[in-house]
Amino acid sequence: MALEKGEIGWFSPDPRGVLPLDSFRVPARLGRVVRQGRFEIRIDTAFEAVIRSCAARPGEGTWILDEILESYVNLHRLGLAHSVEAWREGRLVGGLYGVHLGRAFFGESMFHRETDASKVALVALVDRLRARGFTLLDTQWTTPHLEQFGAIEIPRAEYLAILADSVRRPAHFS
Repeated sequence: MALEKGEIGWFSPDPRGVLPLDSFRVPARLGRVVRQGRFEIRIDTAFEAVIRSCAARPGEGTWILDEILESYVNLHRLGLAHSVEAWREGRLVGGLYGVHLGRAFFGESMFHRETDASKVALVALVDRLRARGFTLLDTQWTTPHLEQFGAIEIPRAEYLAILADSVRRPAHFS
């Protein structure tokens, strides 16, 4: 993560934010939006555009410096970083990206240009992870935005045990 003076820092919060896949909640209103099919969901078709959109959120600083962006693009080329994209009328209007190792997915950032676009992408991500046997969706920290979906904090020792089990067991994201 970019720090104030352009340095890159690494964080391992204790407690750690996770979104339990077995108790993920879709708020009722968002469930209606998902069922309406307002957004077309695509996987890995615009990875670099997603990460650039996450880096360019108006009115906010960014932790995604060029060096970090290039690193994630390289991870994507290696098949380890992925994007879930929400499209509408041929335009990328929201999405998220993260890294997958074994049965763990590490959510990095999300953005939206239309209301609910990133939330619909998150629902699609969870559906994909469940269908493919993933056991961990890491969010690093919890936020009120993620808590509406069931995000919780767990102690580092518990997180490390889940992480160790998740990364040693194979799963395919694509």
